[in-house]
Amino acid sequence: MAEQSDGFKIVADNRQARYQYEILETYEVGLELKGTEVKSIRQGKVNLRDGYALIRNGEVWLHNVHVSPHETASQVFNHDPRRTRKLLLHAGEIRKLIGQVEQKGLTLIPLKMYLKRGWVKLTLALARGKKLHDKREDLKRKQENREIERALKRY
Repeated sequence: MAEQSDGFKIVADNRQARYQYEILETYEVGLELKGTEVKSIRQGKVNLRDGYALIRNGEVWLHNVHVSPHETASQVFNHDPRRTRKLLLHAGEIRKLIGQVEQKGLTLIPLKMYLKRGWVKLTLALARGKKLHDKREDLKRKQENREIERALKRY
């Protein structure tokens, strides 16, 4: 699962999010993790699919992201796989997000988890849920683009 791109090692990717949500803005955030979580993340044992972030008491928390327990660590030192994790953002960014999420009814979705200079980083997206007809339009547009590409390839 891990792939190199521009000095980053992408550990996990939430491809389903781009289908289900319209991405408005993205933020690079850090995570507050335990040692065994970092070891599992480095091995690529992360699932972002059902994840989302909530803002509580001026702090941003990541929910429902599964980080598998580390195999060689003892059960005493290991972590809970679906533990709520604190996200690290600047205070100004958090204030801006609070306004967007509460007033416009937007959602915070994790898109990608990667390693950057040894640190675990997360791309957090401010997103709006797509309606069924929007998803159909996107699929139709993709299909049309594929057909155009095929036609151009022939000539």
